Amino acid sequence: MNDPGGREKLLALGVRNVPVVARGEQFVFGQNLEEVAEFVGLQGTGHTPLPPEELIGKWLAVLRTAQRLIRQIPDARLNELVIDNRPRSIRLMGHHVFRIGEAYLETAVDGVEYATQLANVPPKDGTFTTGEEIARYGDTVIARIEKWWNGLPDKSCQQKVKTFFGMQPLHMLYERSTWHSAQHTRQLAAVLERFGIVPDKPLTEEDLAGLPLPEVGLTKPAPAT
Repeated sequence: MNDPGGREKLLALGVRNVPVVARGEQFVFGQNLEEVAEFVGLQGTGHTPLPPEELIGKWLAVLRTAQRLIRQIPDARLNELVIDNRPRSIRLMGHHVFRIGEAYLETAVDGVEYATQLANVPPKDGTFTTGEEIARYGDTVIARIEKWWNGLPDKSCQQKVKTFFGMQPLHMLYERSTWHSAQHTRQLAAVLERFGIVPDKPLTEEDLAGLPLPEVGLTKPAPAT
């Protein structure tokens, strides 16, 4: 988005998706951070993924935060852009936060390949036109994630699943889906602040501790009284 010739360079490599790290004619998809680190010559990222039993609590907390925040967005402003230089409305991003979870389940439970646009399937026209409707969609996704976790016989999540960036451990996609939802939830809080609305209990440092996200725009939990 910031490099006028960037898209043409990627297309010349045969790449149709971002994020991508390229060097000469070689490239690697940016979804797996360990692969990116190896590609650029580092000895790993230094990041230790949280165990699956910790991720579930964080992911559900993120999604419930997103529900609170999307309900605060005035319905009349849902079709405004989240970021000026990207054609994605608040409505589409709010839906996307929860669609990430639904896409994950389609891969983890149903065996669907985690394709490029799987998490970006948009809602049908004329649907999800209010924050309340988007939040109720979140209820269904949260319930399905809880059902998946509670019924999972092997909670190590080491089985391999097919993704557009190769066969990956389910644990990696699980962690990625958690922080992917979290990043967009932080964007919802930023949108509210831009509108002059105080976000209702946005994500805190404690909520996101251990996830591979930049420490920007986080609030500390209120001290106990």
